[in-house]
Amino acid sequence: MKIITLEEHFLNLDIAKASAANSAKLTPWFNDAFDHERGAPYSPSAEQLLDVDDVRLADMDANGITTQVLSVLTAQLLPADVAVDLVKASNDWLAATVERHPGRYAGFAALPTIAPEAAADELERSITELGFVGTMINGRTEDLFLDEPKFDPVLERAARLDVPIYLHPAAPPLATSNSNYAGLENLVTTRFETVAWGWHQETAVHFLHLVLSGTFDKYPNLQFVLGHWGEMIPFFLERLDEAMPKKTTGLDRTMSEYLRENMHVTPSGMFSQAQLQFCIELLGVDRIMYAVDYPFVSQAGAADFLENANLSNEDKEKIAHVNAEKLFGL
Repeated sequence: MKIITLEEHFLNLDIAKASAANSAKLTPWFNDAFDHERGAPYSPSAEQLLDVDDVRLADMDANGITTQVLSVLTAQLLPADVAVDLVKASNDWLAATVERHPGRYAGFAALPTIAPEAAADELERSITELGFVGTMINGRTEDLFLDEPKFDPVLERAARLDVPIYLHPAAPPLATSNSNYAGLENLVTTRFETVAWGWHQETAVHFLHLVLSGTFDKYPNLQFVLGHWGEMIPFFLERLDEAMPKKTTGLDRTMSEYLRENMHVTPSGMFSQAQLQFCIELLGVDRIMYAVDYPFVSQAGAADFLENANLSNEDKEKIAHVNAEKLFGL
């Protein structure tokens, strides 16, 4: 079965170095908490993060992955004086990588969201000139959600180009971390505020901000993708409708209508049959695509998870590749 995975990352050393200071402010013990040598979960090797030619392709072949859509890490943490140039260079490098391995890779544009007009222009360049299929945005920029008016050029351009935005988790602002996650052992705090809970909740709030601010009334065709089975949101779908009806929100549609019409979800390596079935029941199979979150999650078992799902062959194919091909034009 053909399998396309959407949340698959690589590290650009120039972006990593330039964003390191801002990253350390948010999560000062991140490197210790995600030390590959200590065998910490979700802690890939440097080789896995950097290689796109040998190690990655061999791993894909061994585990039945046809195509990865690649995205660079930490672009939203770049300082303003270098963000535009470093992001452009990374996107150019990624385009060359995709061209070098036809059919195996596609690209998500990195955006210098700290400079919104430049980010909108880079999105258009990445789609129309580099052949990318969408963009991935990693959390907030300078502690701000995308529904802030300053980011409207990015949303407007994505809607006009009809390209999806993959909203990926990132560490919450320092004030949130200090109020919600502090007071524990440093490594526990770091994992609690990131991969265990915090940045998933953060992503849910981010997307709900976009809904409640009227983003999808302004841009009704704009599509977002959320990993980790929708970052908790599907499990509150009925509650959101009951707690925030249209007479309260003043929006054109109900909360669940936005979630079913403007949001798609992937597992991001959380291979739970129960969550798969739940999301199909709540959102419909046409809203579900596939992702491993490589190299933070192993690709081993990814194909078996779909093969063993209690679904028709048609629905398995939709999740494995058909839905992604339709949404991203792959």
